[in-house]
Amino acid sequence: MENIRHVINITDLSVDEINELIEMAKDIIAHPEEYRELCRYKKLATLFFEPSTRTRLSFEAAMLELGGSVLGFSSADSSSAAKGESVSDTIQTVGCYADIIAMRHPKEGAPIAAKQRSTIPIINAGDGGHFHPTQTLTDLLTISREKGRLSDMTIGFCGDLQFGRTVHSLIDAMLRYDNIKFVLISPEELKVPEYVRDHLIEKGVEWKEVYTMEEVMPELDILYMTRVQRERFFNEEDYVRLKDTYILDMEKLKTAKEDLSILHPLPRVNEISVAVDSDPRACYFRQVLNGKYIRMALILRLLGIR
Repeated sequence: MENIRHVINITDLSVDEINELIEMAKDIIAHPEEYRELCRYKKLATLFFEPSTRTRLSFEAAMLELGGSVLGFSSADSSSAAKGESVSDTIQTVGCYADIIAMRHPKEGAPIAAKQRSTIPIINAGDGGHFHPTQTLTDLLTISREKGRLSDMTIGFCGDLQFGRTVHSLIDAMLRYDNIKFVLISPEELKVPEYVRDHLIEKGVEWKEVYTMEEVMPELDILYMTRVQRERFFNEEDYVRLKDTYILDMEKLKTAKEDLSILHPLPRVNEISVAVDSDPRACYFRQVLNGKYIRMALILRLLGIR
């Protein structure tokens, strides 16, 4: 098990490896026919103990487009977890049937425990409010394709920065590139956790926290919107009070750069007006498609193919 490669956090991959995955994803986009049979007879297990649309389907689409097959479950209720089976036992069982696992779990750290017992590679498809490395790879591929670079830019994160695992992972990733400035836009109750703030201070990068997107909109090269996540709140009152704090609309975009790129990991509730969808700066559905390609590249790498 020691030689098996897992991706639990984005920092499990070096910058060189991330750049190689991005280049492979771009090659898959350019030459899809060269990749159609590379995972023939390989099986991906999607173990989703928490609901998902984009992440689960993009993993499945990625494996199918590589010529492989898929098995698994889409909720804990439809697995033996409902009977009390441990994650460790589930992982060891699935390792008898599949070649690689994509796992989502509501509890932070569950994939770390899972990898201790796994005989096949595990990809963390999101663990609670912790990490979501393949969404981060998706974001990096999107930024690279939209901007042509991963350095020298100002990126604003807006919304739920406390529980937003996509935000935490992307900040960790972008800290490894040159001349990145961070703008953190959130209400007091949803500011980034202390450990994220510590990372920013340790790296000595330029960053600031503000309460409105309007005051910083002209500065931004990337605006990364997030929803306020109902499932992370302990009480309904706090969620209702905070859920509509930020709504991006065409009026707020009047002061934005013409080449601003608007990202969102989705699902969207109402934090981006549907009127913004037709603006060329809206990248979030292109971002969804990029997720399939970067997951194809990651599956190939972890299986040692090509």
